[in-house]
Amino acid sequence: MTYHLDGAVIPTGFDVPVEPLRRSAHFTGEPGCIAEARAFAAHFLQQLRTEWCATIGGRADGAVLLVVSELVTNADRHSNGPYVLELEGTDTALTVSVYDSSAALPRVFPRDPERVGRHGLEIVRALARDVTVERVPVGKRVRAVLDLGAA
Repeated sequence: MTYHLDGAVIPTGFDVPVEPLRRSAHFTGEPGCIAEARAFAAHFLQQLRTEWCATIGGRADGAVLLVVSELVTNADRHSNGPYVLELEGTDTALTVSVYDSSAALPRVFPRDPERVGRHGLEIVRALARDVTVERVPVGKRVRAVLDLGAA
């Protein structure tokens, strides 16, 4: 809360948002969408720093951008239509959700360092504290929750 005394602003506490910061973006699958999604996520991280006073370490920053890249790339490759990226965050955690029009759920393959490709969900699972996949009326949603530690 802030009090005004003879025109002076005196902060008396720390105003912290009550609701998580939420943003979404729609992508058509045109060339450049994956880079746009990463830029959208980078801007969102900056908003968390500004609006939530989040201390986001370089490792967490890179992990969020990599998870966004992997999930959006999968939606781009495996769906026949547009996809939606939703980001929701606070000062401690960020949720990345990607909706696409394919009802086919992604498969997680066993670790195989000799396999070429199909490591996206494996990477996301290694970086996120929680990953869920579910069918929704428009297709599916892949959701990953990441911690935003200051490491």
